Amino acid sequence: MAFRFIHTSDLHIGRKFANIPQPGDGNIRGRLMEARHAAIGALATAARDHGAAHVLLAGDTFDTATPSPSVIRQALTAMGAARDVTWWLLPGNHDNLRDAEPLWDAIRRDAPQNVIPLTDAAPHVLDGTATLLPCPVAFRTGATDPSEPLVSMSSEAGHLRIGLAHGGVTDFIESGASIAPDRDRTARLDYLALGDWHGRMAVSDRVQYSGTPEQDRFKHGRRGVCLCVALDGPGAVPQVQEVETGTFLWSETDLPLHPRQDAAAALAAILPGSDRRNILTRVRATGWAGLPDHADLRRAADRCAPDFAHFELVTDALGTQYQTADLDQIDRGGALRLAADALMQDAESAALPQDAKDVAADALARLYAYVREAAE
Repeated sequence: MAFRFIHTSDLHIGRKFANIPQPGDGNIRGRLMEARHAAIGALATAARDHGAAHVLLAGDTFDTATPSPSVIRQALTAMGAARDVTWWLLPGNHDNLRDAEPLWDAIRRDAPQNVIPLTDAAPHVLDGTATLLPCPVAFRTGATDPSEPLVSMSSEAGHLRIGLAHGGVTDFIESGASIAPDRDRTARLDYLALGDWHGRMAVSDRVQYSGTPEQDRFKHGRRGVCLCVALDGPGAVPQVQEVETGTFLWSETDLPLHPRQDAAAALAAILPGSDRRNILTRVRATGWAGLPDHADLRRAADRCAPDFAHFELVTDALGTQYQTADLDQIDRGGALRLAADALMQDAESAALPQDAKDVAADALARLYAYVREAAE
């Protein structure tokens, strides 16, 4: 019978998401923080559903070296509630051994029996058929490959060799501080479970990043997953199955526009139609748009934004096409027209730096939108 386990990493429990604006009528940061805690239950469910008795957490269980006592205790309690699952916690760079020494002391003191901190690079036998070989991170940044100890770690004859490490895989051109991509071969591993990269990535059949079970950035374009890994025996190719565990989807989408296009319709066409409450979306508008198009786009974005957990419209790469008729709608003369003409000249000036031109263009688009809204 195959030996099965769950490979996961980078829970970052306790992350505060200070980079996400907090609307006055919402609590998105609180929801994101709670989702990271709830990932523990999702991982336990994944383990039960796939016949796995072990969850291997490849570093950064906690977001900082000094999480609050309530964050620590509540996480341990949630893991302890899944009594049929054994949790193996590896120190990563965020919760490394040196900076987070009090954290790991607290885990050793308060953890239930089914939660095991891996604070030493020493083998652990799993179910009499496999040996877990952990490489805890001692310092937030290091000068050596954190997986190097795997080469000399021993295991019982006939056991599966499962490595657990945290760090990036590169080609070693710049330094020796990254994990060798062929570490499975040099350390005779049947599987190397890696953490640090928050997206899902297979380096090879035996060397894999699970990514975080609950995404936390606009980068990977999918909900978080964990990996259910099945090993039929020493030397067999691992069977790796992705299991979705994430609540939130972080989505970044391009919106190409051209002048006189129906900007509201174009925006609506690229946005998801369901589950918006659990979607954080960033829309990057590109191309060209007239002043009316800018106003229509902003208005459409304002209308749909409350549907989402977080909505962000980025217009840095959206150029503005100016027409006299559009400026006439602001004012045909007087102070507003003088301001509009001055902003247009700045926006098109060859003498100004690009950031100043962008500010002027944005100000002119907002002026147009305010005047049009006041007239309606």
